[in-house]
Amino acid sequence: MSLKDQITEDMKAAMRAKDSARLGAIRLLLAAIKQKEVDERITLDDAAVVAVVDKMIKQRKDSIAAFEQAGRQDLADKEKAELEVLQAYLPARLSAEEVQAAVQAVVAEVGAELGRKPGPADMGKLMGAAKARLAGKADMGQVSAAVKAALAG
Repeated sequence: MSLKDQITEDMKAAMRAKDSARLGAIRLLLAAIKQKEVDERITLDDAAVVAVVDKMIKQRKDSIAAFEQAGRQDLADKEKAELEVLQAYLPARLSAEEVQAAVQAVVAEVGAELGRKPGPADMGKLMGAAKARLAGKADMGQVSAAVKAALAG
């Protein structure tokens, strides 16, 4: 069963259970998936659905920070509930040590391609290679921090 089918089944289950908060979050996710499919005239595979979920999670985290800064805890709690529902659709994330090891491997590869040790100017090349390898498996903010640390030291 594809991830999109699983999300649809979860929506039906939330309807039956009359869980309006979960149902609302799932409907938002399905709407975002459908919007991307219509805009690009494609059918999304699991990797693309994970990318949509990742984008929505990032939006929720940004909203939570903004609402808490503005003193709107009621809205922040609503966003946190949606965030919890969305995180269930992400694959297992890599630990910090696994991300660090993957970034070190990417640095070694890019260094071999460049014929020298990568420096801060090579951040874009490293992030491109790391994103290709770790997309959907790790938080890109964590990957970016690991790349910066590898370039600094």
